[in-house]
Amino acid sequence: MKKTVLSILALLFTAAAALAQGSIRVEVHNIVELSERFNVVFVVEGEHAPSDFSWEAPADFTVVWGPQKGSSSSISIVNGKTTRSSQTSYTYILQAKAAGTFTLGAANATVKGKTISSKPVQIQVLSSSQGASAGSAGASQGQAGAEASAPAEPLFLKLSLSRSEVVVGEPVTVTLKIYHRTNLVGFENAKFPSFNGFWSQEVETPQNIEFQREQLGGTMYNSAVLRRWVIIPQKAGSQSIEAAQIVCLVNEKRRRGGGSFFDDFFENDYITTRQQAVSQAPVLRVSPLPSGAPAGFGGGVGQFSLQARVSRDTLKAHDAASLLVTISGKGNIALVDAPKISFPPDFEVYDVKTSVNTDKSGTSGSKTFEYPFIPRSHGDFVLNPVKFSWYDVKQRQYKTAASDSLRLRVLKNGNAIAAEPASPGLIVERKGVENLSEDIRFIHKDTRLHSPRALLIARPAYWIAVLAEVLAALALALGLRRRAARRSDVAGTRKRKATRMALKRLAQAREFLQKDLYTAFYEELHRSLLGFAGDKLSMNLAQQNKENIAEQLLSRGVPEELTKEYSALLDACEYARYAPDAGHEAMDAHYRQALNLITSIDSSMKKAPDTSKAATALSVVLLLCCFGANAQTAAPDSLWNAAVQSYTEGDFQTALEQWRSLDGMSVQSPELAYNIGNAFFKSGEIAPAILWWERALLLDPSDADTRHNLEYARSLTQDRIDEVPELFFKQWARSLCYIMKADAWAILGLVFLGLCLAMVLLFRLGGSRSARSAGFFSGIAALLALLCWNSARLQWADSTRRDKAIVMRPVASVKSSPAAEGAKDLFILHEGTKVKVLEQIGSFSSVRLADGREGWISNRDIERI
Repeated sequence: MKKTVLSILALLFTAAAALAQGSIRVEVHNIVELSERFNVVFVVEGEHAPSDFSWEAPADFTVVWGPQKGSSSSISIVNGKTTRSSQTSYTYILQAKAAGTFTLGAANATVKGKTISSKPVQIQVLSSSQGASAGSAGASQGQAGAEASAPAEPLFLKLSLSRSEVVVGEPVTVTLKIYHRTNLVGFENAKFPSFNGFWSQEVETPQNIEFQREQLGGTMYNSAVLRRWVIIPQKAGSQSIEAAQIVCLVNEKRRRGGGSFFDDFFENDYITTRQQAVSQAPVLRVSPLPSGAPAGFGGGVGQFSLQARVSRDTLKAHDAASLLVTISGKGNIALVDAPKISFPPDFEVYDVKTSVNTDKSGTSGSKTFEYPFIPRSHGDFVLNPVKFSWYDVKQRQYKTAASDSLRLRVLKNGNAIAAEPASPGLIVERKGVENLSEDIRFIHKDTRLHSPRALLIARPAYWIAVLAEVLAALALALGLRRRAARRSDVAGTRKRKATRMALKRLAQAREFLQKDLYTAFYEELHRSLLGFAGDKLSMNLAQQNKENIAEQLLSRGVPEELTKEYSALLDACEYARYAPDAGHEAMDAHYRQALNLITSIDSSMKKAPDTSKAATALSVVLLLCCFGANAQTAAPDSLWNAAVQSYTEGDFQTALEQWRSLDGMSVQSPELAYNIGNAFFKSGEIAPAILWWERALLLDPSDADTRHNLEYARSLTQDRIDEVPELFFKQWARSLCYIMKADAWAILGLVFLGLCLAMVLLFRLGGSRSARSAGFFSGIAALLALLCWNSARLQWADSTRRDKAIVMRPVASVKSSPAAEGAKDLFILHEGTKVKVLEQIGSFSSVRLADGREGWISNRDIERI
């Protein structure tokens, strides 16, 4: 390992040293014409420029010009690291003396005292039958000599075929090339063949067109491939291929008349011209395929081989697999049809999926056909050999390849559950999904156990809450009416504001008191007392005397002591207005007495509190009591979770015992009854499972999982009884009521009732036109409330019926009378059948089936739901 690392490091060091010393690169055409002058450029690259350069041209070439030296250098600093590079070129113009293949010897250069050499280069010199000298392609080589005259066709397109004679279905390669001896700078408006009557595919579309030197008709051109197609003829006969067209942009040197020779040499004046190039229209002769094609011929023309295999040779019934047929070779591989496969009769076969993998030419590769299938029964099967026939163009005859017989073993699949497809790319026909199996739905993992109770709509507290909601609306209406009446009562408004106005006047009297304005104080005090009495007792100015005021106060329930004190204060104010000044202390005492009297009289005349608030509070308390009755008892979570875990692990018997122990604790929930039914079913007991699922429906008639399990379990029972259908509107109503639970319908009914009452209040008490339009919506809310209550009532009716029973015995006889002996057997019922109990006499019950038949059955054979 250490030796390997040291060797790699030594190689890297040697390469780095060589790069530091430099290298010599040779640029020259590998093919030139005898009369052509061409460039040979030696480029010395490295960190340092060469100090010496030497090269000796071969004797078979004439050095027309050179060497011309050019140099460039650069320095770059990246992350503090300085890198130097130098490039020095030595250009020669040569002309060959004779045709043939020659070797240009190595050039030598000295860099920092060390000699480096280039590699010898071979060059081919061709003779020109036209005798015209040819320049190099465009201006890329930058010839220094005088321009040579162009040949007869300096620019043209050529559309060539790989074969001129083929049979129907044989691939042909079509190549479009451009040839030029001009200064070509671009293209535009290209039009390519449409290949009518052929299957065609582009196999080469160059993004960057690269020109190569090519001699054609004794003249050297620069040529490039523009497009390459693979075409396959679809019919026999001579078929012409449409010509290709393209507009080329060519730079031409402009010659000025009257100038000197030196003007043409030194000036570089070019114009761009557009020249249209049109290819020839080649003709392809297509022969028909010979007669006598075998039955398995799929249109293949070329050389092919066949492979066939199955994705897996052992699988279960109803599992998916695929037959893979691969055709490989060279020819029209893309047009090969899928071989016809004969599968066993009980195999379900789907559409064939095809994938093609070819090389760049489009004529060589492979095509794979995938036949997805599903065996519907078990056994050992043999797939017949796959056959494929094609026409061999080399041997000019039909050939047939056949695979070996494929054996397939299909095992039994008792559960009939389809496995995942073996092929990841399986494509089947889009159609309805078919149920391969059915089963009951999984258990409910969460629940809240509670003591047995009725549905919300069947509780008195619920209807008390409804009544409380109506009473609260009535109380609110009365309160709003009273408020409106009080606002419109002017006298009442005076009464309510009497105390406030009197206190304002007393405040003015206090200001006079503070200023010792004797007469003004008593006048304002007297005015305050009379104004209070007039406002409070609704008396006009003429009625405001001591006798009337005292009489009204006594009639309004004011104590006699306060009345007398009020009259005495009025007398004192009248006397003080005309008597001498009694002093500040007397004025202050009268002010305080007036303030206390007004406050005391107002307190004694106040009425009892408003009853509307009490009614509203009572309705809220009733609603809280109603919904408080729904409180659920705490569930024994540990036992419930243990049962769920046992069921999940497949221990159905243990889970059944644990859930049955919960049922014996006088608690219930629809989830508990549902899970007990699931545990019975998984334990193989269908009749008890149906019984407990029916009980779960009594607790929650809207549960979709319970109804699904019941339908599936009934499909497994032996008795098939055609029920008498209900009227369609009854079916609609029952389907609607099971959208939500009964308690949800009841609560929603309360909500709609509240909306109805609110809209009625708006209609009756609203002042605006839009508020009165709420009367229409109140009717809709009332109808919705009735609909909710009816849905809850239907679920309650279903949950309270106790007239249904399940047959628990494997076989039970239904007799003509309630007697063990002497009665005829009318019919036989099997376990899991649901019956309606009409009446009970002794140990027998009269039952009716869903189709209307009746009879007597022993109580031991059935169990009430």
